[in-house]
Amino acid sequence: MRPPILRRLFRRVASTAVLGLLAATLGTAVTAPPAAAAAGLTQVTGFGTNPGNLQMFSYTPDNLAAGAPLVVALHGCTQTANAYYTNSGWPKFADAWGFDVVFPQTTSANNALSCFGWFDQAESTRGRGEAASIVQMVEYAKQTYGSDGRRVYVTGLSAGGGMTADLLAAYPDVFAGGSVASGLPAQCATSQAAASGCQTGPQKLTPAQWGDKVRNSYPGHTGPWPRVAIWQGTSDYTVYPANATALRDQWTDVWGIGQTPSSTRSLPGNTTQTTYDDASGQPAVEMFSVSGMGHGLPVGPGSGADQCGSTAAYFLNTLCSTYYTGVFWGLDKGAPGGGDGLPAPAGLKVTGVTDSTASLSWNAVAGAASYKVFRDGTAVGSPASASFTDTGLSAGVSYRYTVAAADSSGTAGAVTSAVTATTSGGSAPARCFTATNYAHVTAGRAYTSGGYVYANGSAQNMGLYNVFVTHTLRESPAGHFVIADSGCQAGSS
Repeated sequence: MRPPILRRLFRRVASTAVLGLLAATLGTAVTAPPAAAAAGLTQVTGFGTNPGNLQMFSYTPDNLAAGAPLVVALHGCTQTANAYYTNSGWPKFADAWGFDVVFPQTTSANNALSCFGWFDQAESTRGRGEAASIVQMVEYAKQTYGSDGRRVYVTGLSAGGGMTADLLAAYPDVFAGGSVASGLPAQCATSQAAASGCQTGPQKLTPAQWGDKVRNSYPGHTGPWPRVAIWQGTSDYTVYPANATALRDQWTDVWGIGQTPSSTRSLPGNTTQTTYDDASGQPAVEMFSVSGMGHGLPVGPGSGADQCGSTAAYFLNTLCSTYYTGVFWGLDKGAPGGGDGLPAPAGLKVTGVTDSTASLSWNAVAGAASYKVFRDGTAVGSPASASFTDTGLSAGVSYRYTVAAADSSGTAGAVTSAVTATTSGGSAPARCFTATNYAHVTAGRAYTSGGYVYANGSAQNMGLYNVFVTHTLRESPAGHFVIADSGCQAGSS
């Protein structure tokens, strides 16, 4: 069985008097804390009334303390909880970063293809059906494993992605963030007959109309809203890429931040990451467009820190989406202010950039022996003083930095909010992209307004938002695009 919260308390309590009190209360003899259970996927029964007739499976790393974050991971159609556990990479980062994972599972008794009912309001709305069952699993994890209710996240693939969006809309008070992979916008379809229409091309709604579908899912809620990652392959012909654009429109509108990207950068696996910051400059919505990928979850098998998963049906070898999703949520080092240990340094700021360096400074923390600096979630330095210069960077690229104070044993405390440093470098080689207007928007190189498409940065009108108009865009500097149909000289394309 899963280690209950009592077993975690035993690990954290050293006093034999307290252990004796617990033993007396339970009516059993306690001589020592129980040994840690071997981690593995375990089925849980009795987690609630379960109105959606789902099964609950969970994974807890050995010796995980109470108060850890919780991730809910939803499989796609024809898949199982075990397939998602085996191939998605979530167990690797649960072990490395310290959090619980719940894997809900639906069956053919609910749907002939074992799809979550994202298209059925009896299953996907607040207090009803499968959505209510999943929230009961969250409550069970909080009560039994001691999961931190402030740091609960949900992710899913395909139908699981559609249910993820519905859960974020129906329960913004439960989930701090979400990640939708090859999925659908919240409440895109409200019947099974309408589901296929959403998959091949969602309704042509304005961002405000998409946002209203979220706001109407839990009337009266005014925030905070979940932070949302969107993953989509450009060659997905099961859930068309237009859904990623609709998701972007929906959640940027909910956040009130518009559809113009704050930054764009290239990642491994032919992936473009487009970020939309909130009013405080923190990423609220991120869209990851994987060029040439079909329908599935991006995975990147390997032993590297940013690699994960294994290839299988609908688990596609491109890059480890689980790693980038976890970094986006802050799971790599916990949420700012969360956990024990030294507080997050105050006053983190960018003090200077060149075409290959970024310099940072922050306020010293009492009791800190050193500091850990993270670039895009990866540790890049351990300075003893409250400043650091990162080197070897690419020109004209935006990087996100966080910092944590570490004690004399090297244990890092809470992590700061991120700051963004964009390197200089007007001489960096331009890049050229030839694609349809629809593809440019999906990749984050352009945006839509009033049915027309405009290039990011230059705001040049590219014509109607469709798959019939094609343009070449030249990018220089990073994130600034101009129309270059007559010819484009570039270092890469």
